[in-house]
Amino acid sequence: MATQHKHHEHTGDELVEAAGKVLVEAGEQWTTMREDVFRALADQQRPVSAYDIAEEVGARRGKRVAANSVYRILDLFVRTNLANRIESANAYLANAHPGCRHDCIFLICDDCGQAEHFDDDKLTDSLREAGKAHGYSNVRPVVELRGLCRDCAG
Repeated sequence: MATQHKHHEHTGDELVEAAGKVLVEAGEQWTTMREDVFRALADQQRPVSAYDIAEEVGARRGKRVAANSVYRILDLFVRTNLANRIESANAYLANAHPGCRHDCIFLICDDCGQAEHFDDDKLTDSLREAGKAHGYSNVRPVVELRGLCRDCAG
């Protein structure tokens, strides 16, 4: 049985405000570019690439935005828990509960690309302990399960 975390899922402007607060509390600046990147990411229902975000932000700003700049911002967002990186797709998702740190397990649909997460502390703690038992420190489980979502399988 999965151990569930209790956290508030933010949406819309509330999510953007929560993300800005978390970033500032981490000692970083919440610039207009960072806000634009976060808004573009948060508007997506599926994991997206830095190039997709650069296009979206560029269209909103009316000028080209370099994907390298977006990658740096997304890396900052991952480090500060504002976004999650879907490793197998080299894509990103906004974290709907940016103040809550835990190891997410992602379910990714191979057909439509939809991704959702769930929490299982027992599983991720076991993985962390296995890494430590092999001499590793600062172990961070990255767990992604691929298959077909309910809609695509149905």
